[in-house]
Amino acid sequence: MTGSIAVVGAGVVLSGDHTAPVVDGADTVVAKDGLITAVGRAGDLAAEVAAAEVVVEARGTTVAPGLIDSHCHVVLGDYTPRQKTVDFLASYVHGGITSVVSPGEIHAQGRPHDATGVKALAIAARSCFRNFRPGGMTVHAGSVVLEPSLTEPDFAELAAAGVHLAKFGFGLYADPADGYDQVKWAQRHGITVMCHSGGASIPGSKPITPEHLLHLGPDVCGHLNGGPTSLPGSGVDRIIEETAMAVQLVQAGNLRSAVRILRKCDAEGRFDRVVLGSDTPTGTGVMPLGVLKTVAELSSWSGIDPARVWAAATGNNARTWGLPAGFVRVGAAADLVVMDAPWGSTADDAVGALAIGDIPGITAVVTGGELRALTSRNTPRAARLAEVVPAMPHLAAAGH
Repeated sequence: MTGSIAVVGAGVVLSGDHTAPVVDGADTVVAKDGLITAVGRAGDLAAEVAAAEVVVEARGTTVAPGLIDSHCHVVLGDYTPRQKTVDFLASYVHGGITSVVSPGEIHAQGRPHDATGVKALAIAARSCFRNFRPGGMTVHAGSVVLEPSLTEPDFAELAAAGVHLAKFGFGLYADPADGYDQVKWAQRHGITVMCHSGGASIPGSKPITPEHLLHLGPDVCGHLNGGPTSLPGSGVDRIIEETAMAVQLVQAGNLRSAVRILRKCDAEGRFDRVVLGSDTPTGTGVMPLGVLKTVAELSSWSGIDPARVWAAATGNNARTWGLPAGFVRVGAAADLVVMDAPWGSTADDAVGALAIGDIPGITAVVTGGELRALTSRNTPRAARLAEVVPAMPHLAAAGH
C-alpha cells in the first residue's frame, strides 16, 4: 500500500490501550504506506499534514483504532454458507470492523476431517485472504480445526505454511478431553489455539465444560459468555481465576454473563485478558454492527469507561493474536474509525453515546492507510460528518 493520509480535527483520539485509553492532547493522526507515522497535535504536525495526499477533517469527533472482530466465521471469499449471504465482510467495514480473526472455517460445505483435507483448507483459506481485502478489511483466516487425525508433524507443516490460528471444539473427538495432544502440538509450533466453551452450537458439536478447558489449556477461551449457551457462573469463575487464558465475549452469546465477566475481570485486574468478537455469521445472523453493539452494551451495562471497552475490541485482540492493528500509535497498521454521537442522541460525542448504549454514527473508515467509507450505510447518521480533501463523492454516496 502506498500514499499518505492525515486525519485532523479530532475531539478525542482513542488509543486501543486499556491502561491509557485516550491519547492525551492528540487531535491528528498521520499515516503513510499503510502504517501510522505520527500521532499528536496539529500544530506540531503541520508539515506532515501538508504533505498528505488525503486529509480527513474529523470536525471535533472521535478517532479510534478500527474494531477487530476476534470471532468471525469466514470461509472462502466474501460469502457465508451459514446465512447464504454475499459481501457480508465488506458490510462489516461499515460497522467499524477493519479486521477479523477466523475461529476455523467450520462452515465450509463438506468440511473435511482427514488430516490432508484439514491442512489444505486452513492453508487455502489463509492464502486466499492474503490476496483479498473485502471492503478493505484484513481477514486473518486459515484457522486449522483440530481433529484426531492430526499428528505433530502436521502442525510443523502448518506452521511452515504460515498458519498461526487453530480452533478446538468441532473435531471428531469421542470426548473433548481427547484433544489434549493436538492442542499442545499446535501451541508447541507457535499456533494460537481458541477453544469453544459452553453448550453445543451446531448439530454434531459437543458441549465443552470448565473441566475440559482446564485440561486442554488453550490460549483463548472462545465466547466464555456463551456461543450461544454460557457456562455456569462457577465454571466461568474457575476459568478466570485458575488460568491465564484470554476470555472472549461475543455478541452472539449471553449478555448477562458478558457483563458479569467484564465486571469481574475489571475488578480483579484481569481486564487485559478480555477480548471481544461477534461470533457471526452463525444462527444469530449476519451482524455488521455486532462488535460495535457489543461495545455499547458492555459499556452501558457495566459502567466501565467505553474507551477501555473499545480497547478490549482492538488492542487486547491485537496483543492476544499478535496482529499489526488495534492501536493508534506510530508503527501500527493505519486502520481507523471516525465516529460521533448519532443524530438524536442525548450524548455529545461517540464515547458518551456508547456510555448510554447508543450506537455511534460512523462517518469515515480508513484501512491500510486508505479511506474506504464515508457516512456508514449501517450505523445511524453521525451528528457531525467528516469532510475529505480531495472530495470523494463516490464514497459518500456508498453510505446511502
